[in-house]
Amino acid sequence: MAPQVESFESDIRVEDYLDDKLQSTADLAHLDTLLESVEYQRSQLQSQLDDATKELEESRKSSAERKEALSRMIQEFQALQRSIDVRLQILAASDAPDEAIRRLERPMAQLHKVDLAHKYLLLLQDVEDLRKSAMSHLPRSPNAALGPYTRLKQLSMRLKELQGPADGAAVHLVSYVAAVADRLWDEMKQTMSSELQVVLTQRKWPKVDPHLEIDAEWQDAFERLLDLQAPELSYAPGVVTLLPIDVMTDIFVKEFRFHFLSDRPTSNPQTIGTHCLPWLLSLIEKWEDFLRENFTPILAAKLRGSPAAQKMVYMDPVCAFITSMLPVVREKVESSVSEAIGNPVFLSSLMGQLLSFDQTIRSRFDYDGGDAERGWDGITSWALNKHFDKWLVAEKQFALERFQEIMGSQDARNIDYEFGGTGRTKPTYGAVRVTDLLRSVTDQYKRVRRFSHKLRFLIDIQLAILDEYHDRLRGSLEAYQSLTSAVGRTLHGVTKEQLAALEGTGALETLCKVLGSSDHIVNTLKDWSNEEFFVTFWEQLQTRAKASENQSSLAGGMSYDHVRDRTSSAVGTEDDGGVLFDETISAYGKQRERAEAFLVEALVDSHTKAFRPYIQRPQWTTLNDDSSADAYQLGITAELSEPLRILKRNLDFLSRALGTAVFRRVWRGALEKLNNMLWSEVLMSRSFTAFGAAQFLRDLHSLVSLVERYIPAGSSPLDVLGDAVRLLNLPVGTEATEAAVSLQQATDRVFTDNTEAKKLLEDLGINSLTPANARQILRRRVENSE
Repeated sequence: MAPQVESFESDIRVEDYLDDKLQSTADLAHLDTLLESVEYQRSQLQSQLDDATKELEESRKSSAERKEALSRMIQEFQALQRSIDVRLQILAASDAPDEAIRRLERPMAQLHKVDLAHKYLLLLQDVEDLRKSAMSHLPRSPNAALGPYTRLKQLSMRLKELQGPADGAAVHLVSYVAAVADRLWDEMKQTMSSELQVVLTQRKWPKVDPHLEIDAEWQDAFERLLDLQAPELSYAPGVVTLLPIDVMTDIFVKEFRFHFLSDRPTSNPQTIGTHCLPWLLSLIEKWEDFLRENFTPILAAKLRGSPAAQKMVYMDPVCAFITSMLPVVREKVESSVSEAIGNPVFLSSLMGQLLSFDQTIRSRFDYDGGDAERGWDGITSWALNKHFDKWLVAEKQFALERFQEIMGSQDARNIDYEFGGTGRTKPTYGAVRVTDLLRSVTDQYKRVRRFSHKLRFLIDIQLAILDEYHDRLRGSLEAYQSLTSAVGRTLHGVTKEQLAALEGTGALETLCKVLGSSDHIVNTLKDWSNEEFFVTFWEQLQTRAKASENQSSLAGGMSYDHVRDRTSSAVGTEDDGGVLFDETISAYGKQRERAEAFLVEALVDSHTKAFRPYIQRPQWTTLNDDSSADAYQLGITAELSEPLRILKRNLDFLSRALGTAVFRRVWRGALEKLNNMLWSEVLMSRSFTAFGAAQFLRDLHSLVSLVERYIPAGSSPLDVLGDAVRLLNLPVGTEATEAAVSLQQATDRVFTDNTEAKKLLEDLGINSLTPANARQILRRRVENSE
């Protein structure tokens, strides 16, 4: 079927071709040409077919050849593999190679040892040659001696570096080379130092004039020893002493040891602050000018352009002198501190003396210990790194003992009325002494250099004392509350002596002690928070808290949470308003507010008791023949004499104990309560005749006058009652003048409607009363009730 389809398709294509070429009769004339063209195309196609057939045969032949070659290679590889396997089996079964290796092991090991020993000998020979070469240049050419020494030192350091990867091999060799290098350096220093020492002996140092100018030989010996040490000064990781200065201070070190590190009386540790340290300071002062005038130019010329030129401990001969003396001073301090560990009093005194000594060295001689940015840590820091905890315990013990003495003194709970002048809230003597104690603690540790040490002092001593004093003030308020409340008296009981202590101004005094003491602590801590020391302290704490990743140990072994809870919740945050004493200020502030609230309550209670007879007075409806008498010409009600006396007593006492702002605030609260009491218990509970209203007005005027005498413009809480009494005192019709509003007119207008009532109050200049108040007040007049 398929050949028929192909033939059919071929016939169609032939037919289409002929139809295209023979479209007319004229095209038959070109039939020969057409046949020739077809024949030509056929021959080309046949040629292409033959070429393709030929290439196909060649490809098949080449593929067969490659397949055959690959088969031969696989066979050869398999044959080679079988051969190798056979030879390996033969070799494994034979013991000849192992025997040969065993025979060669010992000779090879001996050969390796001989080779290694030869290399060792060569290395040791080089070491010895470098040592001899360095010593051969001394003492005349220290710069030339530095070359061999430097190579020897580099060799020693390189051997130590290689020892690690070699699993600690050649221990003796490495140690020997290092020892030779160190011994060579000691010999070089000794040789050069001896030269300067000879010069000093010839000049009878230190028995020379402090204003002497050194000669050329002395200067040359100093310079050569400095040349020898120049590389060490530039590349030493820490601060080293200047060799020429060491030679010059050697006699002073020996003298120091003779006086202060021997069995002489001056060696007693207790005298370190009276003999040892003053002796050293006077020694430095004596030779200060001599050292700077003679050796500053030498140091500047020799060290110019080197890293050592950036450090004053090298450029300033006085600082170099101090550096040279410090090792023996540390030795003395260490022995003194060890002695003081068992004597807290001496330990405290000793640390204070060392801090003063350090500060003197820094300020008087500009000594920075080689650290221009942070300054010299000081002898004290060096001692505290070992013994800080013992010192802290001793200082805390003394501070707490002093605190207990303050609290136990007879006048500790007395108010200091002379404190701060007029207009200031008065603390107790105890509160003032506590802040003085805390200030002395600050003076004790503010010179300490290490941050963690300062933080421990702040939290373990100062804040601990503040917490204990806060607990005492809180306990005082709680005791007062238990004595003055019915529940407290029922639960805890109360004695006659305790009640007697609260009589008169006793309650006010008790509360003023707490309020004044709390206020004093708050104000003191706020003032301290603005001082440079505590501002810097806070910034350091913030920086450390923000940068610390270990929240369990922020500083001095204290965690972040512990420090934050004791100082400020702003620790470690972006809050710029925090201070070190935030939490303490807040705690004392709450006690101050609580005491102030109790003080208002005590005044209210005192006034309530004092005004009880006055409130119960029934004579407000008394008639008087002269009903038009001026109220201000009347005498005060007899029952008001005692309340005024109580008010005057309370005003007088609190005006001396409280500051102006607190005094006004407390009395505002008390007078508001008094205003409410007189309003409800007198004005709204009694009926008044014209005379009774005038008497009430006179009484209120006396009360206001008394308050104004102590608190200018302070009677405003009584203004509402004053306006009410003015309205109550409107004259009856027969007494009213043409310009005044009569009682009847006012009553008619007030009871007309709210609009008319408000207009009446405006006409009378009364702004504090409502129409409802006005109606209630006018109803209290007997004339209206009739």
